[in-house]
Amino acid sequence: MADHVELIRDLVIANRILAREGVVDAFGHVSIRHPDNPDRYLMSCSRAPELVTADDIMEFTLDGEPVDARDRKPYGERPIHGGIYEIRPEVNSVVHNHAHEILPFGITNTPMRPVAHVCGPIGTDIPVWDIRDNFGETDHLVLTMEQGRDLAKTLGDNRVALMRGHGGVVSGGDLRQSVMTAVYLQVNARLLLQSLQLGVPNYLTPIEVEKCTARQFHPLSLDRAWEYWRARAGGDSL
Repeated sequence: MADHVELIRDLVIANRILAREGVVDAFGHVSIRHPDNPDRYLMSCSRAPELVTADDIMEFTLDGEPVDARDRKPYGERPIHGGIYEIRPEVNSVVHNHAHEILPFGITNTPMRPVAHVCGPIGTDIPVWDIRDNFGETDHLVLTMEQGRDLAKTLGDNRVALMRGHGGVVSGGDLRQSVMTAVYLQVNARLLLQSLQLGVPNYLTPIEVEKCTARQFHPLSLDRAWEYWRARAGGDSL
């Protein structure tokens, strides 16, 4: 993958950003679709995101098979990424995390809906996937392609899906979109939890969500946020 040094560096930085912003801790992962082969994706080996380096980045087929594993052990939940890439050709990056703030909205009947303009990219319709529905009582990990594809079906055309008692998945047209959405999904959860204690939240309307998303995903906004998050995560020294 010597031809994609900058892309791999950005993937490493994305791992550091998500860790620095508290979206992931020892667990969670981010991937990108291979720029030359849409039937493959790139993701770190099994390692805490804050510690990921360029040497940890592995290449996988969509069914999760490592192309060149060497002595590196892959994440067990890579079917999350492959399942989404299979059915969403426009998706080029996926984040899976267990941010504590989002969990209440996957284990109660209170839906996650955007309440702030920077959170528009999470979308108006955020479904909840329950692994019990089709796979019974498990340890909640998505370890098979059958489970990954089932999760991808629940995600549908949305950008975000929550996972009951587990966390959530975020899809993006590119790496910066998925990182931005994952960061502000957590922010929105925190704001919504606070708002619900005060009364009935005044949610963004679907039109507002569309306009706010266009603003957030404009290159000017994406580049500005990426530069800030990268600096906070120490990415300038990588």
